[in-house]
Amino acid sequence: MINVYNYLPKYQQGSKKTLKLGLDLADFLVLVYREFGLPPWQKFCLVTTDRTVVDHVKFKELQDNSTLYLLQSEDQDLPVAAEEVINFVPHYNTLIESGTFEYFAEGQKSLPCSLAELVDNSLSATAKNTGVRTIEIRLLFDKTFAVVVLDNGCGMTSKQLNNWAVYRLSKFTRENSTFESEREDYTRPEPVRRSLNSDISYFGVGGKQAAFHIGNSVRMISKPRSSPDVHELALSKDEFEKKEKNKEDVYKGTILNRKPGDFSHITHEERYLQDIIKEETRKESFTAVVITGVCPDHISYLKDDFHEWTRQLAHIYHYYIHGVDGNHKMDQSQKSDVSPKIDILVTLREKPPKGLRQKNLREVQDDLQTLYINSAVDTFEFKATTSDGGSLDGILRYHPFLYDKETFPQELHALQAPVEEEDDENQSGTMNRARGKRDIFECFWNGRLIPYTTVSEFDWCRRPPKSTLPLECFSRFSGVLFTNDKFRVNASKQKFMDLELKLRHKDTLFTPVFNVQKASKHRNIQKEFLQWLEKCHSQFDKQVKFLGYVDTVKRPDVSIKKSQSPWAVFSAIELDGKIYKAGDLVKSKKTQPIYYGKVNKFFLYGDHEGDVFATGGEVEITRVPEALYDYYTRTIPISKIDRSATIESIKRCIETDIDKLPEKLCVKWPEGNPLPKNAVIPAGTPLGPLAVEIVNRNEKSISSRIQTGVQGGGIKLNVGLKIFFHGPKEVKQPKNVCDLSAKYVPGHGHWFKKNGSLTNLGKYTLTLQAELSENSKTSYGGRQLPSYKHKFTVKEGNAEIFTIGPLNPSLRIGMPFNIPTQMTDIYGHPTKPPPNIQPVLECSDLEVSFETTATSGNSFTIEGVKVIGEVQNYQQTRSFDLKLTLPGLKKQTQTIKISPFPGNPHSLLVKPEVKPVKVENGNPVSFNVEVRDEAGNITANAKQIVRCQVPGLKLAVTDCSSTGTGQIVTEPINLKIINGEPQMLQAKFDMPSQKHVVAITTELKVMPSCRVSWMELFCEGEERLELKNEEKIQWQAGGVLENLVFKLYDESGKEVEVTPEIASNIKVNWTGVIDQRALIMGRLPDVQVPTKVQEERFHQVSYRDHSVSFSFTIVPCPDEPARLKATVSENTVKLGETVTAPIKLKLVDHYDNVTNSLTSDCVTSMAVEAEGLDKSNIAFIWEESSGSVKVSGVRFTSGPLGTREVCFSYGDYTEQINFKVMAGIPTKLKLLSGPEMPLQILNGTGISTPFVVQLCDEWENPSPDQRVVVETRASPSTAKVTTSVTSQPVDAEGKAAFTVTNVKGLKGYYQLEFFGCFNRKPIPGPHVNFNIIPDPNKPDKLSVNYDTSARFLAGGTFPVFSVAVLSDAGSAMTAFKSADLFMWYWSGESLTRPKTATVLMCSKPMENDSKSCYYFRDKKIPQSVGTYTVQFSLRIEKTEVVFSNQIIVNVVANQPVKLGPECQPQIPVVSYSRDIANRTLVENMTLKIMDQYGNPTGQNLNGKVLVSIKCPDGEQSTNLPLLEEVSTVEINLKDGSTHIERLAIRESSPGENGRRYILIFKPEVVMPPSSLSPFELPFHFYNDSENQRKVSELTKKKDELSDNYEKLNKKCSLLARLRELLTKNVLDANKKEEALKKVLEESRIQVLQPSSIQNIDSLLQQNADEKKTIEDIPRRVFPMANRSGPDILGKVGHLAHISDEKAALVISWHLSSEMDCVITKTTAEAQRIFRSEYGRQQVMALDSIYVNPRSQGPLPHIKNGRELFSPVGNPLYARNLLIYTAEEESCEHVFKNILGNTILMDDIESATNYRKAVIQKGIYCPTILTRDGNRLSASGKFGGAQNKAPHEDMVKKFGTPLPQRYYELQKERELLIQFRSALEKKKDEDDKRNNTILKLSETRQEMEETKTELQEIERQLASVRSGKRGPEDISDPSGLMIKRPRRRSKDTPERF
Repeated sequence: MINVYNYLPKYQQGSKKTLKLGLDLADFLVLVYREFGLPPWQKFCLVTTDRTVVDHVKFKELQDNSTLYLLQSEDQDLPVAAEEVINFVPHYNTLIESGTFEYFAEGQKSLPCSLAELVDNSLSATAKNTGVRTIEIRLLFDKTFAVVVLDNGCGMTSKQLNNWAVYRLSKFTRENSTFESEREDYTRPEPVRRSLNSDISYFGVGGKQAAFHIGNSVRMISKPRSSPDVHELALSKDEFEKKEKNKEDVYKGTILNRKPGDFSHITHEERYLQDIIKEETRKESFTAVVITGVCPDHISYLKDDFHEWTRQLAHIYHYYIHGVDGNHKMDQSQKSDVSPKIDILVTLREKPPKGLRQKNLREVQDDLQTLYINSAVDTFEFKATTSDGGSLDGILRYHPFLYDKETFPQELHALQAPVEEEDDENQSGTMNRARGKRDIFECFWNGRLIPYTTVSEFDWCRRPPKSTLPLECFSRFSGVLFTNDKFRVNASKQKFMDLELKLRHKDTLFTPVFNVQKASKHRNIQKEFLQWLEKCHSQFDKQVKFLGYVDTVKRPDVSIKKSQSPWAVFSAIELDGKIYKAGDLVKSKKTQPIYYGKVNKFFLYGDHEGDVFATGGEVEITRVPEALYDYYTRTIPISKIDRSATIESIKRCIETDIDKLPEKLCVKWPEGNPLPKNAVIPAGTPLGPLAVEIVNRNEKSISSRIQTGVQGGGIKLNVGLKIFFHGPKEVKQPKNVCDLSAKYVPGHGHWFKKNGSLTNLGKYTLTLQAELSENSKTSYGGRQLPSYKHKFTVKEGNAEIFTIGPLNPSLRIGMPFNIPTQMTDIYGHPTKPPPNIQPVLECSDLEVSFETTATSGNSFTIEGVKVIGEVQNYQQTRSFDLKLTLPGLKKQTQTIKISPFPGNPHSLLVKPEVKPVKVENGNPVSFNVEVRDEAGNITANAKQIVRCQVPGLKLAVTDCSSTGTGQIVTEPINLKIINGEPQMLQAKFDMPSQKHVVAITTELKVMPSCRVSWMELFCEGEERLELKNEEKIQWQAGGVLENLVFKLYDESGKEVEVTPEIASNIKVNWTGVIDQRALIMGRLPDVQVPTKVQEERFHQVSYRDHSVSFSFTIVPCPDEPARLKATVSENTVKLGETVTAPIKLKLVDHYDNVTNSLTSDCVTSMAVEAEGLDKSNIAFIWEESSGSVKVSGVRFTSGPLGTREVCFSYGDYTEQINFKVMAGIPTKLKLLSGPEMPLQILNGTGISTPFVVQLCDEWENPSPDQRVVVETRASPSTAKVTTSVTSQPVDAEGKAAFTVTNVKGLKGYYQLEFFGCFNRKPIPGPHVNFNIIPDPNKPDKLSVNYDTSARFLAGGTFPVFSVAVLSDAGSAMTAFKSADLFMWYWSGESLTRPKTATVLMCSKPMENDSKSCYYFRDKKIPQSVGTYTVQFSLRIEKTEVVFSNQIIVNVVANQPVKLGPECQPQIPVVSYSRDIANRTLVENMTLKIMDQYGNPTGQNLNGKVLVSIKCPDGEQSTNLPLLEEVSTVEINLKDGSTHIERLAIRESSPGENGRRYILIFKPEVVMPPSSLSPFELPFHFYNDSENQRKVSELTKKKDELSDNYEKLNKKCSLLARLRELLTKNVLDANKKEEALKKVLEESRIQVLQPSSIQNIDSLLQQNADEKKTIEDIPRRVFPMANRSGPDILGKVGHLAHISDEKAALVISWHLSSEMDCVITKTTAEAQRIFRSEYGRQQVMALDSIYVNPRSQGPLPHIKNGRELFSPVGNPLYARNLLIYTAEEESCEHVFKNILGNTILMDDIESATNYRKAVIQKGIYCPTILTRDGNRLSASGKFGGAQNKAPHEDMVKKFGTPLPQRYYELQKERELLIQFRSALEKKKDEDDKRNNTILKLSETRQEMEETKTELQEIERQLASVRSGKRGPEDISDPSGLMIKRPRRRSKDTPERF
């Protein structure tokens, strides 16, 4: 049906009719006329609701329930509303695509979750089974690709199967029966333990989503128990698409009802279903879900990851499979009493040969819950209930730490949200905490895992702040939560919707569970949990005790950067009852290989001080013996120490390892040809072969391996053979001429073959060196590998070869020359020639001979060699083979090429050789001469001048020096010809410099000439006028000189008849168009006289390039006066100002030539008129010099701005001048626009609408004078108004705009004033009233409250600070985060916060805190007393901060706890000598009562200090030293302070020599606030003053050296780190150099090796020279000067180059009006140039150019990538020929705008044909330019002068680009500069590294020297002490403890 609404006028508007669909359009229109009662003549428009006119085609496409309108026109408005019926049935993608998104989780596979949806349905279906519940996932990948899920559940009736197919029909709303009486409502199952009620098929979406996620087709086959029939339903994506295409109901299908086992409906392609259907007969009830069209990715996953996804399914259904207590593998007693009868089977069938794979999920033993259950040692159970009936069971399981590892299961592929991975290799402390950052609880819903919801923790199981349990204990338990269905999950059952929200609700009650099922509501769950956790920790965790804390360090060797610090270092541990200390020998276990080494230190992660129990930890050991393992250090977990190994067994292994070290080399000569020591041998004598064996200390072969125990046989050794060449004289740095390395060959050792390559003469050294095979190092483990040396000498051999030396390059025929030779032995060493040698010379085509031979040293010379014969001339050199034989040599013959030149001059040859030589009178004569040698060869020599003497003529000369030939041309011969008879002359030729060359003579015959000799010109008018040559003729300007005739005469005076040939050689200079027929008649073209009197013109008639010519000059004369002319240089004037430029009046003729008709009397007859003209000061002044009248005093005082016409008159003559009248001097400002009034502004905000003021003159005309600057100010000044600019000049229109961006001030009324300034004079302006109102949403200040009476004790706690954020309106604001508030404090009083200020964060709010304040509580007070500044800040944005007022507090000392010195004294050394200085213990020391931080306190405490002496703790002595007076000294203590001037022991005081004692200062005061600790000062006592003095000096020196050693140690560490950094930099520089070198090689740039900066500079210079040569080559350039600037691109003519000459001409001409246009980047810059050039310069701004984005399409004849026709003329876009010179993208934008799609073709004919063909295709054709200079416009117009390019000299053309080679050179230069920079960087880094290594070496040397001095001092101290106790402990100053930095090369590989 179709709904039609009538909206035609005169009818009921909006009347509706429903008409039948199925007619054609004509029948339908008849029906419309009838139903609406329309007359036949009524016309209307039938349209759809989207106003598409309905025609026959559209009508056929209309669908049922469409709506149409009857309208007068298609755009008629609807007078009343219309209703349209629509359908919105969901698209079938809702069903088939939803699974893709529902099951997606980042980093997880979606298939296990989709399979779980189908298993959920099966669990629900089998819930009421009394026997075994069987669910099978059958993967049929053998015959087809299908996934089948079968169960033995209750099955589905036809109605239930229909319900299953309905999307989103949940079990709460579905009807399970066709009849109302049989329908059953949903009944919730009875509660069971852990909610394992199988009620998990829920929402009506999972089955469909899962099936279509796995494949694209699903077949449901089911049989209920109550029916004998099988019901079958098939859904597929293809069927949905087919129904949609056929416009059928997509959501309509059929259910097939059949008997069990009937597969008659199964097609051949579906035959795999037959086996499934056959099984139906054996089943009472069942359901089978058959999914086909399985995605290929799913198939691969199901086959390849079979174990993984079955393990995940076992995890999801763990408690359904194994029962409520889970899978207890180890403890069968923990298993559930009632075993679940659920079997979930998975079967995978694949094509042969692969077999059947089958797995029962109960057999899976590595799912995550199984791992959790079986690694736990104890559990903590609890329950929780919610107010809506939600029930939750929870279990916590504890996984203990056992000595060396955590037992918490690690699972990388668990079905839960991804967690940050930890480093599995590191098993130390928090580096491998058990749970890490994973959440605690996995969550199960009705017994089924919800995989993507986990719960991190609850408040009661979080670690309390003051807990004594280690932090690690709280990461050693896992948890699981079981909920009922009161907690909602999403439709895909992957996430809970409200679990955490409900569990954290205040009404949710958690209770612990005891005795299995019994929960105690009266027990505190947090307390019970902590007790359980403490019990687990104490009973089950096994830990390590760390002893002897040393330091806390950072470990760069740890791979996880955030875990590199802090690490506590310990010197010992106690493990399993045994103590391990630094320096102990240990053996490892469970390492590859087993390590035997010495303990260096122990590591424990975290901040620890003192002894501590902890888990994990690591030990650093150095493998021994060090020489074998190269001081290799390794850090391993403490758990890998072999606690069963004994010291004796470890030492035995170390001794065995020492025998593996190489000791020396054993050298043998297998062929019995040993080389004697210092032997002398001829060059080339073979050396070797050699066999070398490496032996140990027992001289046993070690098979050339250092056996370190690694796989592969240890460290291989090679033997390197090097031969060093010292030269004839021994040099300091010999050259390495042979470098070989031999591997070990069993049975032969290291074998070196025979070497015969020693050919250089001099001394040699043969060196054999054992070396590491891996890196060729010659040392290992701190010692040199064994080596061997042998010296010998090599001398030269006999003469065997000769070489011919360089010959004279200018050999000449007949001239003698020498042939030098050099004699060498077979290796090229110079040696003496053999005696009596006779050379033999032969040469092809030439005769050769020699005179004698000579011998000197190794030289043999053949002297006086001559060659005779014919050769080529100087330009065509010919080569000859000269063969030299020296009999008796090994190589006795050599052939060389010689190219002899002709010899000396011998004779002359003159051409032509005919006699006599004829020449026409008046013409010159030409001769060719040749100079020849004795063999007739043309020869060229210096000063080879040939002369020719002709009587009566000048001497003619030619130079034959360079070629041997020359041409002599005489002067024209002009003889007097008598009676036409010829005359005879003689020409003589000779060579003045070559007297031996004979002169020759040639006769000349001079013939008479008939050429034109002169011409005459006449003007034939009324009178015949004869013109004179070079005459000046006066003629009227603009006239014509006509009727010119000419005559020609020969030299005899006869008139020469003008022939066409003569006429063609006659030229005139006043026109290029000459009538040849008129010339033949003797007539010349008319001469046009110039129109300007200044233009004198030179006219010339010439014959044969001016050989005969006639000239005259025409001088134009002015005509009669025609008009009055007025001129002025500047026509712009301001209103009210006088025109300063002079106005000149002249009388001129028609051509503007001044006629000089004016006189001085004419000024009285002149007048001037104009609107608003002030005539009071106008004056007309006569100027005699120019014959003109000057007008002054022109001034306009009124009238409009713009063009003003001024009229001048004189008699009948008038003239007008237009003046541009501009605004006058600016005098005021007025407000043009602004925001609406009254104006109210929130404090701290701005005004979006700008204020625009206009500059005006006194007549209120807008003044554009940009020298005027406009400013703003607020009044009164208490308001701060911020504008976009504080001041600015007016723009080109005289306007200035100000936008108020911010207004700050107190509430009230203010004024904003505008004023200007011009020439330091103010210009008044308007003012605006505004009202500031406070902003309640803007924070304005911070209000701080605290207890002002509180005392600030050092190290104590600040009082609570409450901070309120107050708005501008004074109200409190609470919308800010606590993290945005900070508390700062710093020492002293300063208004500016220093960078060292301490920052504290805001505290978390407490229950009773005010909601309007933020609190800072429990903040620590600084430990040092003094004045501090406290300030609070609020961060609003990144840059905006609000500060509170500063609070000054005084930190005072805390409670007194001890007595201490102001300055710590040195440890004294005393003796019982009489000298008081040797007995003084303390001198000038002040003691004060102090708090625990060392601040003086107790100013109100008085009492005394008791001074006594005692032994150190744990020691006894009856012989204590005595003080000077008594054994105990009392000193008064006043105001907490006392000063001791001197304290000494008694003379002859008792005491043990060399012993240490303690001097105790014990305070005793009245009513101390707390117990006070005494001050103890250790000292050394000696009974010998000399020893005491020595010990005192040595102790002092030792302290100094110890300090210096520590400084050197730190410096050494810094230098070592710097060396590593610089080494890395050097390696990086080398890599960069190699990379650039590779780029240079790819670019074919040859760089000399080794590379050096000098080489590169040479290449750069060559590059620059070649570039300069290219730049100097002349090329076409755009002639106009360019314009530049930061925002200027340049003139158009400079923006591009064009290579093609013709294209450059036509494109430049086409763009001639654009070529000088300046392109700017911004409109502002374009406006600036326009103003500065007063509008004379063309400008174009890039940001204002619009280019059609479709302008980049193909040529018009190409459409959709194919040609519509084949054009001729080579069309292409003209812009494609442009080569841009600057910013390519910007230039391309410009030329797309100005050149567009202009096409370039070869010629106009092909262009017109192309345009015709394009237009016929209905396509637009742009302008076409042709290479022959024509233009065919886009409108089709061509031809005429405006469409033809002028001569190229008249066109300013684009420049020619530089050749491609230039840009290649530029690229090469850039690469060379980069390479040079890399070389400099490498050299710089290398120098720095070498300097650092030198400094490091010096520092280490200094450290060694200092260490030696310290050891010497220790020895001296020990020698002077009685008893020689030696170092006592680390704190004893006499003990020496030197920290040596551990050194390990990064290059040293692991040896195990």
